[in-house]
Amino acid sequence: MKTTTRHRLAAAVAGVLAIDGAVHLYWATGAVWPAADARALSFAVLGLEAPFTPRVVIPLAALLLTGAGAVLAYARGRGGRVARLVTGAVAAGLAVRGLAGVGWVAGVLESPADGPFYVLNLLLYTPVCLGLAWAAARLFSSPPVLGAHPAGGELAGAGRRRRTG
Repeated sequence: MKTTTRHRLAAAVAGVLAIDGAVHLYWATGAVWPAADARALSFAVLGLEAPFTPRVVIPLAALLLTGAGAVLAYARGRGGRVARLVTGAVAAGLAVRGLAGVGWVAGVLESPADGPFYVLNLLLYTPVCLGLAWAAARLFSSPPVLGAHPAGGELAGAGRRRRTG
């Protein structure tokens, strides 16, 4: 995979994950934008009533932000096996969410058909998750950046002095 393609895919995946993580941190403050209240937010985002308390959304934000960082690190040859494994986990998690979204749209999984969740899931959540899952899987399946150190990601030989004589 070309370096520019690798960096663009990583930027797309990491950017959406970071924005989603930031929104979760925003919700941890008690704010409910873009909804009118916490109940409406819950039904729009999840399709059911669930708490948007710091105890719930801060771990999700941490997970999203960690995933974003790992995807960027792996795309740039940093983070070694850990960054690669997290990139694979991001791809798998997004694929599961995307396929669940298809199940909700198709009626295989139970979901309220009359609320905002159905439309948001159909037009936004599911396509974005499936697209990002594809991008993260493509990154994960690509070989590590050539010249990257497997453990730390530094260029092999960087900082070493060559002895002569």
